Amino acid sequence: MTTSVRDVLRVFLSDPARERYGLDLCAEAGLASGTVYPILATLEEIGWVESRWEDPDVHVREGRPRRRYYLLTPGGAEQARDAIAAAYRSRRQLVPDWARPLGTTGGAS
Repeated sequence: MTTSVRDVLRVFLSDPARERYGLDLCAEAGLASGTVYPILATLEEIGWVESRWEDPDVHVREGRPRRRYYLLTPGGAEQARDAIAAAYRSRRQLVPDWARPLGTTGGAS
């Protein structure tokens, strides 16, 4: 797992039930759109994320481009936590709380 993928997943896992649009993810992850959008496409392909386009009336009313919203799936959240925890463990680092699989506590997972 690359650092960029981990950064995008960290944003999603900070509030797994919250929908986010691409530029919001870019800002929160501190990554360029050219990095984030391919990650989102891959995460959607593997079923960790699902997306939807916002209602056209909203962006017209707000005078901005139409947004595509992304949401971490329940299974995707679990798999993301597991994958991130495994990546931390393989480097013998403490797993941060946001990446720890649900139901676990303590320092190293």
